[in-house]
Amino acid sequence: MRRTARKSFKMNNYHKITLKPGKEYAIRRFHPWIFSGALKQSPREIAEGEIVEVYSAAGEYLATAHGQDGGIALKIISFTQAEINAAFWLEKLRSAVDRRESIGIFDPASDKACRLVFSEGDGLPGLIIDWYNGVAVIQSHSAGMHNAKPMLVEALKTLFGERLLAVYDKSSETMKSAAETDGIRRSRIAVTDGYLYGTCEMPVITEAGHKFRVDFEKGQKTGFFLDQRMNRMFTQFYSKGRKVLNAFSYSGAFSVYAAKGGATMIHSVDTSAQAIEWTRENMELNGIPAENHREFTADVKRFLPASKEQYDLIILDPPAFAKRHDVTHNALQAYIHINAEALKHLNPGGILMTFSCSQAITREMFRSAVQAAAIETGIQTRILHQLSQGPDHPISIFHPEGEYLKGLILLVT
Repeated sequence: MRRTARKSFKMNNYHKITLKPGKEYAIRRFHPWIFSGALKQSPREIAEGEIVEVYSAAGEYLATAHGQDGGIALKIISFTQAEINAAFWLEKLRSAVDRRESIGIFDPASDKACRLVFSEGDGLPGLIIDWYNGVAVIQSHSAGMHNAKPMLVEALKTLFGERLLAVYDKSSETMKSAAETDGIRRSRIAVTDGYLYGTCEMPVITEAGHKFRVDFEKGQKTGFFLDQRMNRMFTQFYSKGRKVLNAFSYSGAFSVYAAKGGATMIHSVDTSAQAIEWTRENMELNGIPAENHREFTADVKRFLPASKEQYDLIILDPPAFAKRHDVTHNALQAYIHINAEALKHLNPGGILMTFSCSQAITREMFRSAVQAAAIETGIQTRILHQLSQGPDHPISIFHPEGEYLKGLILLVT
C-alpha cells in the first residue's frame, strides 16, 4: 500500500452539539450511536449528513459524528478531534484494508473478493465497500457517507492505483426515503446507481478455488453474499454422497460448494428467475455436470410443503424476515415454520444448515425459533456448529448490534 502523511488537525467550525448531563457514558464506552433523547439541543438543529462535534454537558469534547434524521440522531466517525477531509477518509480506508491484509483475507493482486469496509465494524457507520477483482462497489446508508463519496473514490484510487478498475455506487435502495428501521429514517436523498470511476464487465471472482460471476448492477446488495464465505466451506465438507437442497439459493454459491464436495444431486430453489440463471452460469463456470443439478424458480415457503423429496443436507439462507424490532414476533413465526418444513424433509442422519440475517433477531431468539421447530416436528436434533459472518465483516466489541448473521448446523438423529 502507498502511504501518505496525515495532515495535522486544525480548528474547524463544525456545529457543536451538547449532550444532557450523564448521557456521555455510552460514548466513553465507544458505542458509535447517539440517540436523539441524549441531546441537549433539538435534533432538528442538525442537518442530515452534517458533520458535528459532540461535547459533554461539562464542555468536554467526546466525538465527531454525522447527523441523521431519526431516533439515532448521530453516528460517530471519530472519537478523536480531527478535520474531516480527504486525508481523514484515506487513513480510515487504509486502516480497514490493512486489517484485512494482516489476517490474510485480502490481496488486491488476486482475483478474490472481500468486504473492505463494514460500517460500524470498521469505524465507518453507514458505509459498505466490497471488492470484486478490481471493482469497488460502494453502498451508502447515510447522507453523511453519501456526501463523502467523492473523497472516498479518490482514497480508493490512491490506495490501489492501476489495480482499481472501477468504482460502482449501489446506493439507490439503501438511500430510499420510505425505509425506516427502528427509528433510523434513511436519507431522503435520491441516488441513482452507476459508475463513479471507470467502467468494466461483470467480474469473475475466485473463492476457495471456485469461480463466480458477480453482477453488482442487477444483483442483490452489492452482488454477492461475502458474509457466508467461511460458512460455505462447511457445505463442501458435509456434502459428500448427499442429496442437497439449497433453498433461497440466489446465485448458487452454496450449490457450487456442495457439488465440489461430492453431492450426488443438488436442487437449487429461488423465487427469482434471474438468480436461477446466475446459478446455472456459476455451475457451468465450475465445470459441474448439468445432470447433477436441478433448478426451480419457486417460493421456498410453498415449494417445501408441496415437495415429496427427502434430502440429506438442506441449506436455509432466507432474506431478512425482520428489518425492524416491531415485527420480530411475525419473523420468529416465519423462522419456526420454514425450519419445521426443512426438518420434515431431512432423512435420518441429515444435516440442516439454517441462517438468519435479520439484525433485529438475536442469536438467542433464532436458536429458540429453531428449537421450537424441532419441538413442533418431534425431530431430535443436535447442534454441530454455531456460525456467524466472515472475518471481513468484523464486529466491534463496543457495538454488538453489528452481529447480524446467525447460523446453526444441526444433525438430525
